[in-house]
Amino acid sequence: MKTGELAKLLSAELSGSSEEEISSVRGVSDASEGSLTFLTGKKYISEIAESAASAVLVEKFYDRFESKIQLKVPNPVFAFARALELFYIKKETPKGIMKGALVENGANIEEKSSVYPNAYICSGAEIGEGTVIFPNVYLGKGARTGRNCVIYPGVVIRENVMIGNDVIIHANAVIGSDGFGYVPEAGRHYKIPQVGAVKIGDNVEIGAGVTIDRATTGTTSIGDGTKIDNLVQIGHNVRIGRHCILVAQVAIGGSTVIGDYVVLGGQVGVADHASIESGCMVGAKSGIMGTLKKGI
Repeated sequence: MKTGELAKLLSAELSGSSEEEISSVRGVSDASEGSLTFLTGKKYISEIAESAASAVLVEKFYDRFESKIQLKVPNPVFAFARALELFYIKKETPKGIMKGALVENGANIEEKSSVYPNAYICSGAEIGEGTVIFPNVYLGKGARTGRNCVIYPGVVIRENVMIGNDVIIHANAVIGSDGFGYVPEAGRHYKIPQVGAVKIGDNVEIGAGVTIDRATTGTTSIGDGTKIDNLVQIGHNVRIGRHCILVAQVAIGGSTVIGDYVVLGGQVGVADHASIESGCMVGAKSGIMGTLKKGI
C-alpha cells in the first residue's frame, strides 16, 4: 500500500513521499524496510531514528526522522491498531453450515454466517448474521449470539446465554456454567439450582479459558465494550459495567456489582456481594472485600 493511500485511510497528515510502498506494520524492534511503525514516547525516538522502518506514525513531526516518511495523527497507538487491521485482518468469506456441523431442528442461523465442522447448535439457539462459529463450539438451547461475532474453538455457551453484537470469545471459554451455590443442610452441602441467565453486551472481548457463571435467578451481565483477559472467573449474578478492563486471573465472587470504566489488575480477588464504583483502578494481586468508592 502506498503511503499516500495509507495516510488517507488513517486520516493522517503526511510528511514525505506519498509513493513509498508499505508492505508491513511492525513494532520498532522488528521493523524493516517497507515497514510502518509508531512512536509512543520520547524514549523511543533514537531507536526509531536508527531503525530500518520506512514510515512512522507520530503525534507531531520530528526533525530526527527526516529520512523517514512521517504520518501525523492524534493518537499513534490507535492509528497503529487501525493499520494492523488494514494489513492483516481479513473478513472471512461466509461458509454457511459446513459438513460435519451438528445443528438441531429449530435452531436459527442467519445469513452470511459460518458454522464449522463439529460445532453443536441446539434447538432454539440463534446465530446472528455474519457470526463465525469455529469447530467444537457448543451453543445450548435458547442461547443467542448477535451479529458479526467470532466464537473460537472449544467455547461452550450454555442455555439462555445472550451474546451481543461484535463480540469475540476466545478458545475454551465457558459462558453460562452453574454458579457456585450450596446451602449447608444435615451435614452436607445441598446444591442450589442455578436457573438464571447470562447477558453479554456489544463489543465485548472474552479471553481464552474465561468462565462466566449463570445467575442463580436473574442475570449475570457484562456491559458493552468490556474486555476480559485470559483465565478470569466471574461468579453468579455479578454485574459488570461498560468498558471495564479485567486482566488475567481476576476472580469475582457472586453478586458483586462493578461500575463503568473499572480496571482490575492481574490476580485481583473480589469477594462476593462487593461493590466497585465507576472509574476505580485496582492494582495487581489486590483483594476487595467490601465497597470501593469512586476515584480510588
